[in-house]
Amino acid sequence: MKNRILLVDDEVNVLSALKRALFDEPLDIVTASGAEEALEIMKNDNFKVVASDERMVGMQGAEFLAQVRASYPGTIRIMLTGHATVEAAMKAVNEGEIYRFFSKPWNDQNLKFAIRSAIEKYDLETENRRLLATVKQQSLEIKVLERRYPGISRVEKDSRGTLVLPDITDEEIAGLIAECELEVVDK
Repeated sequence: MKNRILLVDDEVNVLSALKRALFDEPLDIVTASGAEEALEIMKNDNFKVVASDERMVGMQGAEFLAQVRASYPGTIRIMLTGHATVEAAMKAVNEGEIYRFFSKPWNDQNLKFAIRSAIEKYDLETENRRLLATVKQQSLEIKVLERRYPGISRVEKDSRGTLVLPDITDEEIAGLIAECELEVVDK
């Protein structure tokens, strides 16, 4: 997946300033002029990061980012606001699980760093989910093998740390390897 981000603000000049600030970053930037438009865009596109203004006509940023969290939990959420209040910040963090909170005007370098960091977080979480699925699949395969060949998953080491499989003959190991190779070829 490309480094797609969605910028949401009802002020065209703010969206332009954000795009200028991120111009030299390797990003695929999509903009929306409000929360409703952004939710429609998100139905058809995946985004690693969504950065939204808090005060917009129609749906407020905190409510929008809470909906993003509910519908697209993997998407990293950033809040921008020109009216930073403790109440707004707490609501955004609690309801939308905001990754970062920026006051307008923002520092371009800090914004770039936050978006890079958010993309890295997204990528790491995606890789962790993939690895967890792999581990679960391998665990299931080990259970199947254990049922078929009781004791196969028991692992012992000798004094040098070498794995020892005392109950399995060399012929049985060769048969297992051949069976595994056949399963890989069949897939």
